[in-house]
Amino acid sequence: MTRTRGHLEHNIPTKEDNPEQPARRPDLSTFFSTLELVDTSDAQAHHNAHAVPQPENVAAAFRLLANAFDMMRGRPADEQGDHTTGGDDLLASMIEQLRQHADDPPTELKGVPDSFLDELDRVPKKSLKPTDTCPICVNPFLEDQYPLVVELPCHPDHRFDLDCIKPWLKLNSTCPLDRKDLLKKKKPLPPPADDDEEEYDDMYA
Repeated sequence: MTRTRGHLEHNIPTKEDNPEQPARRPDLSTFFSTLELVDTSDAQAHHNAHAVPQPENVAAAFRLLANAFDMMRGRPADEQGDHTTGGDDLLASMIEQLRQHADDPPTELKGVPDSFLDELDRVPKKSLKPTDTCPICVNPFLEDQYPLVVELPCHPDHRFDLDCIKPWLKLNSTCPLDRKDLLKKKKPLPPPADDDEEEYDDMYA
């Protein structure tokens, strides 16, 4: 039976509610509750814009996401072997980075604001192939009848399930694949310099 949006409106069980089909990712409600205590990326959402997040709460946010990604992998991050390939390698490195920050928490998060997530390019379902998978959960995008796939600005092939990339970007403003800082504006390339004067001018461009 084809699921329609009417199924969503009338609380008809979806595949996420079916115990025979496991959820695509772990429950992150505790993570997002903790994130609210430490997220200062949106100053308007906080009564005290100068409040400093408590280190234990920052550490907890990183640890909760590391544990959730561990569950996604299906085995602890320290149980790696030669069979660890593809998305598993990416997830292992992400978990390692999260745990490093949990052990030595930064004074403030360097994540992206919600406005950045809202403005990410959405990838239309018709543009997705059956073989296209999320680099984080490694599930085919089209397994979800209503996939919500976003494209990061660093590269047109860096596409993720929004539900997978959102928690990462709230803690880190870097693309997991190429580690580029997504909040840095791309600088236009200077024009080719024909003489010393143009090279001198380019320094001020």
